[in-house]
Amino acid sequence: MPAGTIRYWAAAKAATGTAEEPYAAETLAEALAEARGRHPGELTRVLLRCSFLVDGDPVGTRDHETVRLAEGGTVEVLPPFAGG
Repeated sequence: MPAGTIRYWAAAKAATGTAEEPYAAETLAEALAEARGRHPGELTRVLLRCSFLVDGDPVGTRDHETVRLAEGGTVEVLPPFAGG
């Protein structure tokens, strides 16, 4: 199973209390489910509004079950935020 890093920004960082943590998951959906399990409550609500980058590539509207994660990869969790 691939292992890598999830990086949380803005409201996602506040909801988890950490800037990053490891994942061990095959898909983005699995990694996010794992994160929800570690951080029940506010993170679930925040993730509904987030966009995601996997290894620098935007996920966009793709089904998270179809987004494969790589060994040593990075998932960026980007809540909407104001400003430039």
